[in-house]
Amino acid sequence: MKTGVLCIHGFTGGPYEVQPFADYIMQETDWIVKVPTLPGHGETLALKKMTADHWLMEAELALRELKKETDRIIIVGFSMGGLIALYLAMRYKVEKLVLLSAAAKYISVGQIMEEMKGMAADAAKRKLAENEMFRHYQYKLLHTPMLSTFEFLKVVKLVNPFYQSIRVPVCIVQGLKDGIVPATASEFIYDNIASEEKLVIHSATGRHLICYSDDCEDWFGRALAFMKKGLE
Repeated sequence: MKTGVLCIHGFTGGPYEVQPFADYIMQETDWIVKVPTLPGHGETLALKKMTADHWLMEAELALRELKKETDRIIIVGFSMGGLIALYLAMRYKVEKLVLLSAAAKYISVGQIMEEMKGMAADAAKRKLAENEMFRHYQYKLLHTPMLSTFEFLKVVKLVNPFYQSIRVPVCIVQGLKDGIVPATASEFIYDNIASEEKLVIHSATGRHLICYSDDCEDWFGRALAFMKKGLE
């Protein structure tokens, strides 16, 4: 049987957010891996006039196309993509879910404050351009319309009532240094999802871009083992 993996990136991001894990899966398996770009996302943000419906529809179309090529589907979702993965699992038969830094809860205010302190310290030293968090989010902050943020929140609210409807095996990967999604989000998903088979993997050093964490090679292997279980 052919296995397909659909990898869905996050809000204001692009395929690069999940590409390291997608590449690892392709290297270690003969599975077909697809990483679509959600409307308005990618290297150049063009989010104006794009809505949650556009993003959900694009992910759904990508899933349908992958279903034509394969016999079974696993969905990997990063941040907002994790919520879209849950949405798709409510509507289609999928074998498993892998949720990376899934944005099930609000921004971690405490961690953001720590990040902001770091930015302020770097600014005082005139090293702000060297601050990793600042470099990554500077462009996004300048090019994300406020209305787009409300569309992101629509995705959060859409999925929230239906965690008990999700019964497929799920692997939840969460960085403990994530400044965008609080580490408690993984606990929230684990406690509320109805799946009997579920696993939480915590990355001690992982920030929001979990696929670039220092320990990613460790959790890549554990997550793939979860994905492979029962399929071979």
